[in-house]
Amino acid sequence: MVAEDPLLALNAVEVVYDEIVVALRGVSLEVPEHGIVALLGANGAGKSTTLKAASGLLTAERGRVRAGSISFLGRPIAARSPVQLVREGLVQVLEGRHCFPHLTVDENLATGTYARRPSRAALRQSLDRVYARFPRLRERRTSAAGHLSGGEQQMLAIGRALVAEPRLVLLDEPSMGLAPKVVEEIFVLVRQLHEQDGVAFLLAEQNAAAALAVADTAYVLETGRVVTGGTVAEIRARDDVRDLYLGGSSGQRASFRPRVEGSALQSPH
Repeated sequence: MVAEDPLLALNAVEVVYDEIVVALRGVSLEVPEHGIVALLGANGAGKSTTLKAASGLLTAERGRVRAGSISFLGRPIAARSPVQLVREGLVQVLEGRHCFPHLTVDENLATGTYARRPSRAALRQSLDRVYARFPRLRERRTSAAGHLSGGEQQMLAIGRALVAEPRLVLLDEPSMGLAPKVVEEIFVLVRQLHEQDGVAFLLAEQNAAAALAVADTAYVLETGRVVTGGTVAEIRARDDVRDLYLGGSSGQRASFRPRVEGSALQSPH
């Protein structure tokens, strides 16, 4: 049986900011069609940079891919603009939600259709689908986004991505600043979108327990490098991951023991 090509693939990617600061060092990972992949790591590990490299948003922060390659739908993204990638189904939800505070919920969602420019009727259908998925947003549809709670703003940011009709959502730190109950609700929605709508996710998250509860596979980043990767079961079984991210009981900080063959990290299959 021939293996299906990944939806998104990063191969030995190196990213530099201002031609000085190296943020990623040989990062390789894959997101399969309809999969959920968790990207774990502490603050500053390179998770957001990885997502922005994949979505073509590095140039806005004076960053660039200096080495390696990134492909979406089997084709290199280097010659495609972020708008083109959105039209083809790759959408990023940035860390910190970034809603337009003075626009209503309706207006914020409508901005997510900019790349595909739907008709008025198609726009209404897209918004109705989002409201069916997020009833709380329907109740607040005429409210300014700045008046929403943090959890509602995160739902709005995800909803804005959904109106672009994505195949893959790059979701950056969705639990940041949210109460545990709201975090649980957000991750239930991620799983529902995956199971019911077939949306794939690359999920960058410091809350490893929440991310691993919905993911199929995971990678761990440290200082811009992938130090381990595998299925969720394999990741959970590692003592170093448990000690560093899942509240292990050893009482000592673990050091990662990357599985290597020569100089190449073993990728999850």
